[in-house]
Amino acid sequence: MNGPPWHNLDTVARNAAPTLLLLFLVILGQLPFSLPGDSAVTPYFVLMAVFYWGLHRPDLLPAAVVFVVGLLQDALEGEPFGVNAFVLIAVYWFVSSQQRHFGERPFLVLWLIFGLIGLAAETLRWLLVAVLTTTMLTPWSVAFEYLMTVALYPLLTIAFALAQRALPRGGGNFMD
Repeated sequence: MNGPPWHNLDTVARNAAPTLLLLFLVILGQLPFSLPGDSAVTPYFVLMAVFYWGLHRPDLLPAAVVFVVGLLQDALEGEPFGVNAFVLIAVYWFVSSQQRHFGERPFLVLWLIFGLIGLAAETLRWLLVAVLTTTMLTPWSVAFEYLMTVALYPLLTIAFALAQRALPRGGGNFMD
């Protein structure tokens, strides 16, 4: 990094934006939305971010960050340690490996792809929690969480796209 110190700090901050957004969304994900019958469900905000950044700028979101954020989410939600980390890293690797196939698609196609990947991720998460805790979660709360996640994806995509415009065009991430 060359140039004045504030320029270097600005570059680091811009490159760290996807990671900071992920951390913010983990915290936002701790705010419950009520279902009829007093059940608390929250959209899988972090999944939306991992899908978006894994597709559009995986160079700014290292897999190690995705894994650690997944562990943090497990700790905050009280889920078996590693469930979210495993699901999120699987989504990240799949999406980033398919970047050249998905990247130039119209938004509606990407939303459909997100819906399918989100369904697989939520199902995998549900099954892992059920197996590791030997308790069956109600499918209705998982289905409602999935529907809320897919419904809110376009709104978060707008926020992510605005953030992406402020990011440097070149490769590399803040951990380099």
